[in-house]
Amino acid sequence: MADIIYETRQRVAETGRLLFERHLTDAAGGNVSARAGEVICMSPRYSGSFYHWHLKPEDVLLVDLQGNKLEGKGDISREADVHFRLLRDFPDGGSVIHAHPRNVMVFAMAKQPIHPVLEGTAKFGVVKVARYAPSHTPELADFIAAEFKGQESAILKQGAAVIAPWHGLVVMGKTLDAAFDSVERIDTQAYCLLMGRFLPGMENRSHAEISAQLNYDSEHYRIP
Repeated sequence: MADIIYETRQRVAETGRLLFERHLTDAAGGNVSARAGEVICMSPRYSGSFYHWHLKPEDVLLVDLQGNKLEGKGDISREADVHFRLLRDFPDGGSVIHAHPRNVMVFAMAKQPIHPVLEGTAKFGVVKVARYAPSHTPELADFIAAEFKGQESAILKQGAAVIAPWHGLVVMGKTLDAAFDSVERIDTQAYCLLMGRFLPGMENRSHAEISAQLNYDSEHYRIP
């Protein structure tokens, strides 16, 4: 078990660094957590602003599902209640990532959902927008968990995501790697939706219309 915990702490640290380097989160915040048996490995508060996401395995906290710190020198993030709630409510999920992906943040600012417009993101369906609650309030976990309900099969397959308005993206994956992959795919999709408006003929097409075309083509595909 000690080996599993150390390996998971190491992977949490590595994932935080990758998120930061690939502009999938920033120095302002974010948080990464993953199950390791009966405990949770979680990035500490101020991972961005203090550590610049260059965490060592020993910097990653060990906590239980009730939010008690078991080991580590840092503090638990003020948004950790979202992680604890999701990991309790969705036992098939192995990891939660809260991030500030550069392109997704535009949708968070506008309180707009992200429609699936790429084959690689169709599995996520529409990334919904949760009700607003400030990051330091318990209601944030309630509102985000409510939007994950009904997405259990997506979590079991790879992952699901919800936009926290004015704040960022929350992803739950079946594993830490699946969660990271989901964050990047969704941010790429957000980029395509934003940049697609500059293409001729796309100026007046809604995201829902583009998504519907993808669904139609997928359902009616036939080998010539």
